[in-house]
Amino acid sequence: MSTTDTDLATSGEAEAPRFRMPHIYVILFVFTAFAAVLTHFVPAGLFDRVTLPNGRIAVDPDSFRYVASDPVGLVDFMLAIPRGLGDASVVVFFTFIIGGMFTVIRRTGLIEVAVDKLTRRFAERSILVIPVLMVVFAVIATLIGTQELALVYVPVILPLMIALRFDSVTAAGVALLATTAGFTAGVLNPVNTGLGQTIAELPLWSGLGLRAALFACILAAGVAYLVRYALRVRANPETGLMAGDAAEADKRRRYLHATDEGALTYTPRQRLAGITTLVFFAILIWGVLAQGWFMMEMSGLFILMGIAVGLVGGLKTDQICEAFNEGFRDVLVGAMIVGIARAVAVVLEQGQIMDTLVHGLGQLVGGFPEVFSAIGMFIAQLGFNFVIPSGSGQALVTMPIMAPLSDLIGVTRQTAVLAFQLGDGLSNILYPTSGYFMATLAIAGVTWDRWVRFFFPLFCIWVGIGAVFMIFAQMTQWNG
Repeated sequence: MSTTDTDLATSGEAEAPRFRMPHIYVILFVFTAFAAVLTHFVPAGLFDRVTLPNGRIAVDPDSFRYVASDPVGLVDFMLAIPRGLGDASVVVFFTFIIGGMFTVIRRTGLIEVAVDKLTRRFAERSILVIPVLMVVFAVIATLIGTQELALVYVPVILPLMIALRFDSVTAAGVALLATTAGFTAGVLNPVNTGLGQTIAELPLWSGLGLRAALFACILAAGVAYLVRYALRVRANPETGLMAGDAAEADKRRRYLHATDEGALTYTPRQRLAGITTLVFFAILIWGVLAQGWFMMEMSGLFILMGIAVGLVGGLKTDQICEAFNEGFRDVLVGAMIVGIARAVAVVLEQGQIMDTLVHGLGQLVGGFPEVFSAIGMFIAQLGFNFVIPSGSGQALVTMPIMAPLSDLIGVTRQTAVLAFQLGDGLSNILYPTSGYFMATLAIAGVTWDRWVRFFFPLFCIWVGIGAVFMIFAQMTQWNG
């Protein structure tokens, strides 16, 4: 072999491609296919559904029965993703509308001026922005339980994090870690704590003290972890998970150029647009807290908000429409992921093995030694959250089984509710079947595999903290 051939061979060996995580579409398609295969081997089963006093539909824990198998065939598998998109349509369109609305606001110049002013104000203490924002977002989540607000936070804080010389992972972390810490602990959260305690027939908001301690521990760990990452990125951007990413470079150029030519100031129309934006956010807070608004109502409000702010800010109707279109394109992947992820649950439900899996998890937990029963509940809820990432949905399916089961295995019902909260909340920002989480990553411009590399060590820390609280609750027979 010639020297040139040897050099080429050596070069080829040196440049051999490393393993790359498959595209998230591929991962979700494989999960959906695996779920379809399971329907051919797992016996079909059903629980009867009952209506709770609050009008919600939950399972009857004593009604499980096996039924004739109805495995998912080729046609049903082919339709799983379209049906998933239909089932998750509210979240899908919520994602589109958020992307469009914030692009309209950006076109008015409001965000650019605000980022310039905040960057100058916090230039010498920029790291303090992270814990302050995280505490605010976490407190909101632990009081009202709307983890999906991370979708709203990310477009607002992303340009600020970039301008302060952090990266998109930092921006996603501020929103996702904070809302997850607050939602999981659920000090006064009606979505997981309130519903779980109602199903378990416990006094509403009982056990507040231990949950407050859990909130403080999880949030402190999250803040410390993210601040450490952010400081490293600011000192050397090449050590960050977004290093070398073309999109990240574009964001830096887009938002930092304002600081190179002197301070920006608001025009009179931009001031009016800013006031209009604040008015709409005040309406949003009122609607969520006082009227029980969720994604459907917020979507409608954001459409009106984009139109009103755009007009007040001086945009023409054609410019507003094109801004919405640009925003739709920016979040297309995230919106599609929401529906594709839902296909996994669609297949399990069509094959009638969802209830079988829930029943099996209950039987598995019941077989744990008493000292490990609480941890077993935690692990079971953590695993089941992969197929039902909705907090209220998981509560209505699993808590009617776990609550009476806890009486039989020496675990208090309060502890059973805590196991549900931890299992549901902590994994909501890990599993790709969590729609709002994947949409948030898409808006932030962070791929799922990069997020996993960032978040998994903290996830392990959070699971360890949760396990300590579960063991304490089991040993003290905590019942609030």
